[in-house]
Amino acid sequence: MDTTARETSFNIGEAARASGVTAKMVRHYESIGLLPPARRTEAGYRQYGMDDVRILQFIHRGRALGFSLDQIGGLLALWRDKDRASADVRRLALEHIDELDRKIAELEAMKRTLAALASSCHGDERSDCPILDDLAAH
Repeated sequence: MDTTARETSFNIGEAARASGVTAKMVRHYESIGLLPPARRTEAGYRQYGMDDVRILQFIHRGRALGFSLDQIGGLLALWRDKDRASADVRRLALEHIDELDRKIAELEAMKRTLAALASSCHGDERSDCPILDDLAAH
């Protein structure tokens, strides 16, 4: 058989390492449909090709940018659709930026509140603590 004609084949551990995700996440992405079902050997072991590894890399990068799995599913659909409009991809990215801005604002507000509580705490041997009082009050 001509080995140059065969696609590179990876077991689950190799596919995971090549894409930067764990084997557990490879199985998860497959179970939720982000990754097509793996081919199986006669012994039942999963086998992945380069296209699968590229999809896993795409998912990994999307997760690193904070996209949800649902959003990544939409982005994968657009990636696969060669007739897509780049405006659709841009719209999803801009919506995600708005979501990140909201999360950043929430985190900054939490930080300000906690900083104010920490500055009002004596931090000594006294038992009274404004931080614990605030937590108990809410």
